Amino acid sequence: MLPPRNPDETLKARGAESRPDGRFEPYQRIRESDGWDIPEDSHLLKTEVVTEKPRSIITRNNSPDIGFDRSINPYRGCEHGCIYCYARPSHSYLGLSPGLDFETKITAKPEAARLLEREIARPSYRVAPIALGTNTDPYQPVEAKLAIMPGILRVLRDWNHPLTLVTRGRTVLRDLDLWAEMAAKDQAAVGISVTTLDAKLARSLEPRAPTPQTRLQMIGELSKAGVPVRVMVAPVIPVLTEPEIEAILTAAREAGASTASMIPLRLPHEVAPLFRDWLERNRPGMAAHVMNRVQAMRGGRDNDPRFGHRFRGAGAEAELAKQRFRLARKRLGYREGSPPLDCSRFGPPPRAGDQLSLF
Repeated sequence: MLPPRNPDETLKARGAESRPDGRFEPYQRIRESDGWDIPEDSHLLKTEVVTEKPRSIITRNNSPDIGFDRSINPYRGCEHGCIYCYARPSHSYLGLSPGLDFETKITAKPEAARLLEREIARPSYRVAPIALGTNTDPYQPVEAKLAIMPGILRVLRDWNHPLTLVTRGRTVLRDLDLWAEMAAKDQAAVGISVTTLDAKLARSLEPRAPTPQTRLQMIGELSKAGVPVRVMVAPVIPVLTEPEIEAILTAAREAGASTASMIPLRLPHEVAPLFRDWLERNRPGMAAHVMNRVQAMRGGRDNDPRFGHRFRGAGAEAELAKQRFRLARKRLGYREGSPPLDCSRFGPPPRAGDQLSLF
């Protein structure tokens, strides 16, 4: 059972409604009445942004489930507030709640571009595509003001370093010229996640993310600019969004997406009780049905963290969804897999005073 909502706070467009303690906290905070029947002043809960000065910006991984070994995340936490976000548990490492804190207490890394250039300039560095947006969205609302991404993109452009992006933030179009410039050299690809085409459901699931129609427009503008776009049907939520697999693929293909992927719903650590709470608040009549179907894909549990199963699911439920996806993708003419990115031109940009090459 999650803790009750703080009655002193007014929530507007938030996914979670409480602050359950993270899994590393030794104590649990519980609100208790002091016996005084005095109403407290209510205030609107606003987003807070603090800055972080990390020593490095590139994160490495060796997971067999994902197709990259390095990534950059300019932010911790995400104001989009998607209730199902698998990154919510990462706020526990900061001593913050994966609930409301994840979507209202954001950490930004304004020095990301400088750190990035320092790291890729090392003689020991070996180039491979860098993935952006693997934990939280680099184009979440606060990016419109802080503008950390343009600096990162310029460094990667100048060094001819390939990159990929996963986002649902419309601010990506602000940097369309940079993405188009890198895509023209086969050094950039963008993934746009579309969970549902139902604007009302999206507003509830992803309260501060762009509408489904806006995301389709993003696919169209990126594609017209020559940027390869992958539509990510993710997460596929049984009962709620699973019936839309074919419709999402069709709409995205018409908008200009060239490749497609899907991921069934994942509920790691604290995400499971948060999602269950959302179901009881927003879809009480189908909450049990949704979770039964989720568990049918996860070996009878809310989540299956094993390598090889996290992003695919298992069992008849998962296999049926995958078959529907594969058939629709083939029928609509999507490419199999994303085009390879060019790493051959990676190198330091020319500087003033450099000796010119004779050849």
